[in-house]
Amino acid sequence: MLKGIDQAASPRVLLCVCGGIAVYKAVETMRLLQKAGCEVRVASTEGALRFVGKATWEGLTHTKLASDIFDYTESAIPHIDLAGWADVVLVMPATANVMAKMACGLADDLVTATLLAVPATTPLVVAPAMNVHMWKAAATQANVSTLRERGMRFVMPVSGRLACDDVGEGKLAPIDDITDAVLGCVGTVASGDGDVSMSGLRVLVTAGPTHEAIDPVRYIANASSGKMGYAIASECARRGAEVTLVSGPVSLPAPAGVTRVDVVSAADMRDASVAAFADADVAICAAAVADYTPAHPADHKLKKGRECLDLIELIETSDILAELSATKDAGGKHRLVVGFAAETNDLADNARAKLERKGCDLIVANDVSRADSGFGSDTNRVTFVFADGVEELPTLSKEEVAVRLLDRIVAMRQG
Repeated sequence: MLKGIDQAASPRVLLCVCGGIAVYKAVETMRLLQKAGCEVRVASTEGALRFVGKATWEGLTHTKLASDIFDYTESAIPHIDLAGWADVVLVMPATANVMAKMACGLADDLVTATLLAVPATTPLVVAPAMNVHMWKAAATQANVSTLRERGMRFVMPVSGRLACDDVGEGKLAPIDDITDAVLGCVGTVASGDGDVSMSGLRVLVTAGPTHEAIDPVRYIANASSGKMGYAIASECARRGAEVTLVSGPVSLPAPAGVTRVDVVSAADMRDASVAAFADADVAICAAAVADYTPAHPADHKLKKGRECLDLIELIETSDILAELSATKDAGGKHRLVVGFAAETNDLADNARAKLERKGCDLIVANDVSRADSGFGSDTNRVTFVFADGVEELPTLSKEEVAVRLLDRIVAMRQG
């Protein structure tokens, strides 16, 4: 156990600083986090100390800097204790080198060993900064994709003039955005408004599209990637919930700590969702379920020109959201049901009508006609629609949307 740590103290942020010239901005971010009520400790690579020295970090945190795994008097096993101490970990500025090590599981210094030891339930925020060509390199982008798939939250770099005088993507994101991302992870704990833990809750999440068979090789589907639902399931698990993820056909790996149930059709998703909801406290229906399915799918591949392909009789699929909403108060307990609405126009009005029609507690509406909020994008611009109001969010990563949504759900359950 690290010396001098009060386990009932403010939210604990471990700041892992890497050897980039933007490391000075990590000092400003640390101060903002401290002003927000967080306790911050710092782990530094040797390269980072070439830019901001030990005295700065120790003077501002009033704790010993962790930079050498064999020379840290606060703990005999600093990488394990630091990783276990943190409520959230921030890597800033994340260099291409450190992200590559994170993706491969390398642990050849205190920072990378600590990052490898971070529990799966602890949010990990990554704020990259580097030269534009290093950022756009195929290897770097592959590593970023790998880390995002593992549930790490990225505050992506922005375009601008870089330290090397190149212009383009790679500039560290604004420190306010990075601070907000970290505070979003610790949620209302940082502001004293309550506990965002979901420990003990059982949550059903649906994600992805459904495939409705026309014949054994053709089907009706949509462009849903499942990214939003998977981000929600991952965030629920990080907060300690017991999560059942009912997933349509997607190419995403199952989030850590989640029970994944793979389905194909809307009928399959309905059956799996109803079964999981029987023991759930919350249902979050993020899947893009097909509204219609072929009435008579063929048992063989239909031959063009010889068999009917120009006229396919369709029937409506089951309304999963409405069915779950209709049973949410069964047995005398109120369970929350959240739906999603993918819209191309009249966002709030259409979502409000869906909320009333389905009988759920909250609709998350997103405008899929926007480039930053469409199917398959890494960001979403959503609006929360309740019976008594509307809350519009800015464009955020899907991981951050998940954080905001679960904060809202916890608050709804508390009162």
